[in-house]
Amino acid sequence: MKIAVDGVAGVGKSTIARLLAKRLGILYVNTGAMYRAVAWGQQRDLSLEDIHIRVQGESVWVNGCDVTDQLYNGAIDQLASQLATQPRVREKLIALQRQIARDQDVVMEGRDIGSVVLPDADLKLYLTASLAERARRRSRQRGEQEEAAVQEELSERDLRDGQGFGRTAAQDAVWLDTEGMDVHAVVEEAIRHLKKSKGVSTL
Repeated sequence: MKIAVDGVAGVGKSTIARLLAKRLGILYVNTGAMYRAVAWGQQRDLSLEDIHIRVQGESVWVNGCDVTDQLYNGAIDQLASQLATQPRVREKLIALQRQIARDQDVVMEGRDIGSVVLPDADLKLYLTASLAERARRRSRQRGEQEEAAVQEELSERDLRDGQGFGRTAAQDAVWLDTEGMDVHAVVEEAIRHLKKSKGVSTL
C-alpha cells in the first residue's frame, strides 16, 4: 500500500501523514525532511555530492550524524524550499524516495509525491487550508515565532510554490480542506477515502 500526502506549506502534512501511518501500521516517510537535510548540509558548505542522507524511522542522518532536531527553523524552511526547485537536488532525492517505497508499504508526504514520486499510489491526498489557519498552526507548533511573521513566511512560500494551491497536486488527488478540522478528523476522512479507493469497508 502506498499513500501520497501533499499540500500547501504549513497545512500539517507531517502530522496527518504520521498519524495515518500509525493508524495503518506502515512506514511514515517525511520527504520534506530530506530537502531540509540538504539545506542543513549546504549551510555547512557541503556540496550536493558530499551530502549522504539516510532515513531511519523518523530520524534523518547526514553523513553519519543524526540531524533531525536541527532541521526545523525559519532559515532551514526557506533554504529547503529554494533547493526543492533545483533539478539536481530533486533528482537525487526523488530517486532515494522511490527506493524507500519500492519494497514496503508507506505513507509518504511532501512535495510532488502523488504527481511525480509515487504516481501509482493507492491514495493521493492534497491538503489545503487558508493562509491564516496555516499560520496559526505553525506558530503554535514552533512557539517562538509570532503568528504575523509566520504568515509572512508562508505567503512568500506560496508565491515561490506557484501560489500554493494545487501547484503540485496530482490530477487524481483527493483534495481535503482542513480548515477548522482537528488532526484526528482529517485522518478519519483520509481513511474514508482510502476505503473507497480500495473498495473495502474496513482497514
